[in-house]
Order: sequence, then C-alpha cells, then structure tokens
Amino acid sequence: MLVVMIVLAGLTVPATLFAAGAVPLTEVDLSTTWLGITALVVFVAAYALIISEEAIRLRKSKPIMVAAGIIWLLVSIAYVQQGDTASAGIAFKHDLLEFAELFLFLLAAMTYINTMEERGIFDILRDWLVAKGFSLRKIFWFTGLIAFCLSPVADNLTTALLMATVVISVGGTNSKFIAVACINIVVAANAGGVFSPFGDITTLMVWQKGIIDFTGFLALFAPAVVNWLIVAVILNFAVPKVQPEPLEGKAELKHGAWVVVFLFILTITMAVVGHNTLHLPPVAGMMTGLGLLKLFGYYLQRRDERIAYLAKTMLMKSALGIESKAKEAQKTTQPAYDIYRNLQRAEWDSLMFFYGIIMCVGGLGAFGYLAIGSELLYGGLGPTTANILVGFASAIVDNIPVMFAVLEMNPEMSHGQWLLVTLTAGVGGSMLSVGSAAGVAVMGQARGIYTFFAHLKWAWAIVIGYAASIATHLWLNAAAF
Repeated sequence: MLVVMIVLAGLTVPATLFAAGAVPLTEVDLSTTWLGITALVVFVAAYALIISEEAIRLRKSKPIMVAAGIIWLLVSIAYVQQGDTASAGIAFKHDLLEFAELFLFLLAAMTYINTMEERGIFDILRDWLVAKGFSLRKIFWFTGLIAFCLSPVADNLTTALLMATVVISVGGTNSKFIAVACINIVVAANAGGVFSPFGDITTLMVWQKGIIDFTGFLALFAPAVVNWLIVAVILNFAVPKVQPEPLEGKAELKHGAWVVVFLFILTITMAVVGHNTLHLPPVAGMMTGLGLLKLFGYYLQRRDERIAYLAKTMLMKSALGIESKAKEAQKTTQPAYDIYRNLQRAEWDSLMFFYGIIMCVGGLGAFGYLAIGSELLYGGLGPTTANILVGFASAIVDNIPVMFAVLEMNPEMSHGQWLLVTLTAGVGGSMLSVGSAAGVAVMGQARGIYTFFAHLKWAWAIVIGYAASIATHLWLNAAAF
C-alpha cells in the first residue's frame, strides 16, 4: 500500500513547482529521509479520515488542510537542512496561485448556481419534469443526458451542481433514487467534459499547453458516450419505475430570474472567448461575470427595499388596525435581496478541500516523489499502461493535480497517447466520489445522501465503463498512435 501511495503522490505534483522562476525542488531526492516518509504518512492518515467522513462526521477539508500545513512545514525543514532557504517558499506560492485561480473560478460558478436556485429556475425545471408525468427512471435518463450534453459547453462541475439540484428537488425523500441519480450525473458530466477544452479543468490544461488543438478533442466523443452509457444502463436497473412525490404548491420565478440566466451564459462566454482569443485565464471572465451579477444584485436589493417601503406605507395609511397591520407587515415582508447570501452558500468545504489536496501533493512532490512516479510509470511500464493507471490515480487523489503532474513530466508520447491520458484523467475520476470536482461538489450538494460509500457501491460498474471507453479509443483512434 505504501508503494502505491508513493507512486500516486509522485503523480500528483502540480506543474507550478517548476514554473518560470521556481527552483526545481526534486533535484535533491529527499523521498527516503525521515522527513519525506513522515510527510507521506501524514498524507495517508489525512486521506483515511477523508474516506471515513460519513462514519466519523468530520468534514473532509479539515484533516487535509491540517495535513497540508504539516507537510509544508516538513518541506521547509528539509530544505533548510540542505542550505536552501528560498525554494520551499517559492514553490508554495506557485501552488497557492494555482489554487487561487481554481478557487475563484469555482466560487463564481457556485454563486451563479445558488442565485439561479434562489430565483426559482430549478424549481420551474422540477415542476416541468413532474408535470410531464415522467417516472423517476425517465428523470434519471433525462438528467444524465442533459449533464452529458451541457458539460462540454459549461464545465463538468457547474453542470453536475445544476443537475444534482434538480434531482434532489424531484427525488424528495427517496434517498436511493437521489444517490443513484447523482452517481449517473457525476459520470455523465465527467464523460461529457473530456471531448471539449472547456468541459473540465484537465482538458483546459491540455489545450492551453498546445498538446491537443481545439477540434482534436472531438476524437474522444465516442469513447465518452460509451463510458457514460454503459454505467447508466447498469444503474438504470436500480431506479424504481415510480412517479415522483407530489409537489406542494406551484413554483414561481422571482423577478430577474432570466436575467441571471443570461448573465451566467454571458459569463461562460467571456471565460471561453477571453481564453481562446485573448489568452487570458478563464477565471478572468468568471470573476468579471460575478461582478456583473453583483451589480444586478444591487438593483434587486434596491427594488425589494422600495417594494417593502411602499407596502409598509400603504398599511400605515389604513384607517383601521394601524398598529396590528404594521406589525403584520413586518412579519410577512421578505428580507431584501442580498447577493452575499448566495455567495456564503457556496460549498466552502469542497473549496477548502481542493486547497488541501493541491498543497499536500505539491509538498510531497517537493520531496522527490514526482521523479519516482515518472520513472516507475512512463519509464518502466510504457505509456499505455501508465496512462491507464493515471485514471486510477485520478480517482484516488483528484484528476486536477494528476494532470498537472503528467503535463510537467511531458513524456514523449504519440497524439493518441495524449488523447488517452486526457480521457483517463477525465473519466477515471468518476470511479470514486472524491476523484473529480464534480463528485466532490455533488457530495456537498446532496450531503448525507450521495456519499463516498454510496458511490463506492457502484464503483465496479464505473470501472467497466472506464475499460470500455479505453477499448473504444484504442480501436477507433488507432491511427493516432
């Protein structure tokens, strides 16, 4: 087990450790020192607590953030002992910058999702699904198909959050349906994200690096379809053929709901166009869009305040029951819209979890585990086997830092092999709930229902889909190898 964790740790070192201006820390191999081994043990212990989240009721971000601090303390001590007082700090700052871009991108996306939910967009979609008379099994397929088709345009995280919200609303108290539907959504969103540069952070990194061009990702469409469909067919038999629970009341859109949807589409467009034409990081467009949402939120807030004032004034002017009606107005008047309420509802545990993971594996890489992973995998096993194992590493650690590591290793591979590692890193993260941003976010969205162990129960089916997608790619895209 320890050897496996060493290899996985080596795979998960962010490329920023070796960015311009940073000292390549792995020039000195400290992986066999007591400090390096201690850091690895700390990481394994923290990850064991993450896996046990459901049983011990300890949020996953807490142990991994503590572990990140301990590991970087050990890194600093190790390099000070080598007479190097600068490299550890430089490497930490580069990793922190990578996390900051990811954090702000996700924060903007989550705030938009929360705002659309607050304005009633998802309630309308839920009512439409129920009004059409769809059974839970049909809703299972409908939400999975939307997740697969929407993920390449937006991204797998945003898509998974949106569809999970709908499933939770429709499912009501049917926890079994919600859990299975969430697994389907995570697999569909991750599969849909691999054939588009904007579908996943990992594909975005590969495209930005210039390894695969924009249209080159389309070669992964068929393998992605196979990956999702096989898993969905298997999960389908666990979904009961019953009607959703009846809804109480009728959903109504709040003022400005469609404006928020338009702003969200505009935000995604700015992120895509800004990156594609101006070579800006996607987070620039996302944060600009968040600013536009906050400006619109100011309008909504002033509007609500004005309506509340007019309602209170009209009651006060009433000839009878002035005091009682004024008190009634104070009780029934809704608080004015506040954008920061939706900002606060972002899944902070998931965001902090990403910080801990990225910083932990970056610290482990500083001890030399990247060199170990590169030598054991690409040097000894060959690119095909290594790239398949990358998918399993993505499931255990997270696909984002794994792809960082592969891009930094930059092994000499054919175009077909680069497509293969893009596929495996993207869909491989579906094997465990913590293997992708979509899975981690949905765990927060359906807390207590879609859990690590609920997903693990169906891991065998996802592995079958994973193997089938690889076989499809090796067959259809054989000329690229």
